[in-house]
Amino acid sequence: MKQLHIITPVKDSIELTLQTIESILASDFTVPYHYYVYNDFSTEENTVRLREASEKMGFELINLSDLTDHPSPNYLLVLQTAQQKAIEAEAGLLIVESDVIVKKYTLQSLFDGALERSDCGIAAAVTVDENENINYPYLYAQGKENQVFPEKKHLSFCCSLLTLRFLKTFDFHQLDPEKNWHDVTISHRSLELGFVNYLFTSLTVWHRPHGSRPWKQLKYTNPLKYYWLKFTKGLDKI
Repeated sequence: MKQLHIITPVKDSIELTLQTIESILASDFTVPYHYYVYNDFSTEENTVRLREASEKMGFELINLSDLTDHPSPNYLLVLQTAQQKAIEAEAGLLIVESDVIVKKYTLQSLFDGALERSDCGIAAAVTVDENENINYPYLYAQGKENQVFPEKKHLSFCCSLLTLRFLKTFDFHQLDPEKNWHDVTISHRSLELGFVNYLFTSLTVWHRPHGSRPWKQLKYTNPLKYYWLKFTKGLDKI
């Protein structure tokens, strides 16, 4: 990996998104990087705000409305497009979701940690709340703080680096287009192909769960409504 491609998929939730973008651009890097924000049919007002932010802050904004007329979510298209760009640039692909805040050293350290491990397929920073307590989706890692270890459960893409070796091995066009989210499938495929997925609980990122998809909060506040929406509307296919 000669460089990093960082991506943040976005649909509205503009205030949280801008905080995510600011934290990434404030990071300390020694490796060359390029930052892409994929706008997945945000409102016209929020699209304008993202365009203005890209001009002011220096990230590259990709409006998916220029690439497809398929309604949001278009996470698969984001992954396929980003994979191609990363392979062409000999870059690792680092996904940071729009409800995550990274520290100054997080992303460079994740890159270094992955590069040091030749068998690494995916390297993920653990998510924590504002009090630095491990939170969703890594509750299973509680009690394993300040470590780096192979993880056979799936890794979330809240803040995860997919190595160039892995990207070259598994074509994301093989992913199921009927699903909305693909972190489980990609994590398992990495293991099946002989790679090791590492969870870095030594690297923490602040995660506001589902901040970018507020309706998913119903999973905790009104689970009956959540599952009704999930199955009747076909939402959140994993």
